[in-house]
Order: sequence, then C-alpha cells, then structure tokens
Amino acid sequence: MSATDGRLEPGDTAPDFTLDDADGTPVRLSEVLKAGGNRVVLYFYPAAMTPGCTTQACDFRDNFRDFDKAGLTVLGVSPDSPAKLAEFRDKEGLTFPLLADPDKEALRAYGAFGEKKNYGKVVQGVIRSTFVINADGTVDKAYYNVKATGHVDRIKRDLGV
Repeated sequence: MSATDGRLEPGDTAPDFTLDDADGTPVRLSEVLKAGGNRVVLYFYPAAMTPGCTTQACDFRDNFRDFDKAGLTVLGVSPDSPAKLAEFRDKEGLTFPLLADPDKEALRAYGAFGEKKNYGKVVQGVIRSTFVINADGTVDKAYYNVKATGHVDRIKRDLGV
C-alpha cells in the first residue's frame, strides 16, 4: 500500500472483505477467488441508479461474456443498501454481483473513499476505482479516478480481453 495516500499498487495484497450482495447474501472476496481460481475485476462506484454509475454498470454488463470467457469475475461495490442494489440490478438487467458497503470499510481499505473534487469543490466521497485481483489475492492493476465512460474498454485492452 502506498504510504502517502492509502492507495493500492500492483503487487499489494488485496484487502479481503465480506459484503452483502443485492439479495442480502454475504460475499467474501477470498472465497470468490478460491471458488473458481479466477481473477476478479472489482470496481467501486458512488451510487446506484445515477447517470454515470448506470453507464458504467451497463458497460460491464454488455461486456460480461468477454470477461467471463477470460476467467474474470466482475464485482461492483457501492455504499448503497442491498435493497437499492437489487432495484438497480433488476432495472438495468445487471448480470454480475453488486455488493453493499454502507459502512465504507472496503471502500476505505482500497483507497476508494476520501477527498475528491466534485464540480470544483473538495468533498469526501467515493473515488471511482477499479482493481484487477489475481487468483492469489494480489493486485494486478489499480485504477483510480476513472471515468464512467470508456473505462471497461481500457481494462479489456490492458488485459488483452
């Protein structure tokens, strides 16, 4: 972990967590990694059913098969409640787990919550971030302050998917 800003870097151990999915079922990162021996694309977003977050989630949905074929499991995390995530999933036909982090513990552990600029003002909030985590639990890629549009294509390019 980078000592100055709490951000993860490639080679760091990804912090393990257990968060409830949209149906209230606990999901533990280490179990997801162990279950399929797959890598995980873990993305943090500010809020379900907002324009940018919907664009990003639908982009992951539309590219789900490509990630799946490449052995990549997609997980989305936001501070929303499981009920709101279920509504978001159902409304947008999302095909991957959405995890609730209302206490922002996972967000903070990944350096994905903190100071950011929002319309020119410095505020505390979710920093849109994505991590590719290897099956052994190490961080392969860490992307911070990503844009909702075009980010999925960048991940695919970087991973050769």
